[in-house]
Amino acid sequence: MTTQVNPSAGPVRPDDAAAAVDIGPAGAGAGTGGSAARVGGPAKVLIYAVLVFLTLVFLTPIAFILLNSFKERFAISNNPFALPVGEMWAGLTNYVTGIQGEGFGWAIVWSFVITISSVAAIVFFSSMTAYYITRVKTWWTSTLYYLFVFSMVIPFQMVMFPTVVIADRLGLANPLGMVVLYVGFGSGLSVFMFSGFIKAIPLEIEEAATMDGCSPLGTFFRVVMPMLKPTAITVAILNAMWVWNDYLLPYLVVGLSTPYRTIPVVIQQFIGSQGDRDLGAMMAMLVLAIIPIVIFYAATQKHIVEGVAAGAVKG
Repeated sequence: MTTQVNPSAGPVRPDDAAAAVDIGPAGAGAGTGGSAARVGGPAKVLIYAVLVFLTLVFLTPIAFILLNSFKERFAISNNPFALPVGEMWAGLTNYVTGIQGEGFGWAIVWSFVITISSVAAIVFFSSMTAYYITRVKTWWTSTLYYLFVFSMVIPFQMVMFPTVVIADRLGLANPLGMVVLYVGFGSGLSVFMFSGFIKAIPLEIEEAATMDGCSPLGTFFRVVMPMLKPTAITVAILNAMWVWNDYLLPYLVVGLSTPYRTIPVVIQQFIGSQGDRDLGAMMAMLVLAIIPIVIFYAATQKHIVEGVAAGAVKG
């Protein structure tokens, strides 16, 4: 049916016209189409079954490590999937042995120092870099952007040997050097995500800040950076999990003989010479290593989807 408009009533706004439309059978069919598109019945059960299966797949290794951390060291090899009961129960002995192990206390300290410093540096420098290469349109900023994107697809094993050689020559076998290396390896994805979000910020906002007397740096820190909060949190979460759990880079650069070892490197030392392994202490220290990053992820997980979606906007 058509809408009847009174000429004396003045101009009709689009909202008023849309509200005055009489929805017939076709409109009712469109309204029920949204309900029909909802998943229900067997399909819903199948989706929940798949999600439950994936949950079990991801939680099983964690449960395996947790259960074995309370077993005697030899019981882990003989009965890895059995419950820690009876003679297999070791209580907190494995945790005490691991904590008293060589360098584990300092490994916790250096892991926190390197992780927090690296994440802060990655967020700070990659956000400024993304802002510059997004707002300054030249051939070389475009080239720089694609170099950052290209760096994401290069496996670490391809640059592992030259990285170790250069780090050794520049004296980067220390916490500050590790931060520099992590900034280099973590900037590709971070710049990509920040650039996608900055492209969606209207230029008029920055122009208004400039007219109010803000310098380029003032515009970035006072106007742009607060708007980058969802993406910044996502970048911080992803890089924190990566840096905290990384084993290969600290092992190759810092090594086993320096006092700057991180938790993954120290845990690996529970594998002694000639195949002697204290699996109980290893499992206990893995549990302690997992706890901080799990707490951090659980407290900030709601920002991941929001930040990824914000950084996926195409310019």
